[in-house]
Amino acid sequence: MPRIFAHRGLSAIAPENTLAALGGCSDYRVSWFETDVDIIADGTPIIIHDSSLHRTTNRTGSIYDLTVEQLDDIDAGSWFSPEFAGEPLPTLAQLIQVMNESKLNGNIEIKSNEQGAERTFQLIDAVIAELDKLDDERKVLISSFNLLLLAELKRRAPHYRTAALFTADALGHDWLSLMQLCGAETIHIEDRNLTQPMVALAQKAGFEVNVYTVNSRARANQLFNWGADGIITDYAHEMIHLENR
Repeated sequence: MPRIFAHRGLSAIAPENTLAALGGCSDYRVSWFETDVDIIADGTPIIIHDSSLHRTTNRTGSIYDLTVEQLDDIDAGSWFSPEFAGEPLPTLAQLIQVMNESKLNGNIEIKSNEQGAERTFQLIDAVIAELDKLDDERKVLISSFNLLLLAELKRRAPHYRTAALFTADALGHDWLSLMQLCGAETIHIEDRNLTQPMVALAQKAGFEVNVYTVNSRARANQLFNWGADGIITDYAHEMIHLENR
């Protein structure tokens, strides 16, 4: 069955990577979301795409300077709409609770931490510790553009399925070697310039194929006709019917 991932949650109708956008998936029968995780100064994993605050909150500065006590003072919703004023910057622990309560499944993208190897290892361990609190029936896929990070996570937690992220420009002739070396079962490919033979080639090699970011229903339908396993979209609430093709 084709799979629809809500990109950063229902990011077309709620502020991205907030509990409103992620937890709200269940209201539209969207069972899978995609989100981003990194760690702040005290080692707490939080849900945010950027390493800086200015694009999606009312604050500026680096997330790496924050502690968990400061999160309550950050507004991650007003930029999107007054309706979401005061929407907090969530922790991964809070998201795990929502996943269990709302019976949601998640693609957790681990950001390529900018602070060096030690902090990257801390990030990996913090993510694993939180994901281990998921109910048994919940499903999770861990992805990253950083294939070294992904390989290390696989070494530490081989029971989790992983996905290697590639931009169209980075998908070179060595893609198969990279996939096998990092141990990923799934490949996430940028939609730009993607062709049917590329999808078929990856699947023939034994990998699931999810495509990002697909915001056209016609393109989503075409990709599923090609055999793509899933799409990541800002409009999951409008495309969820495609899962039942």
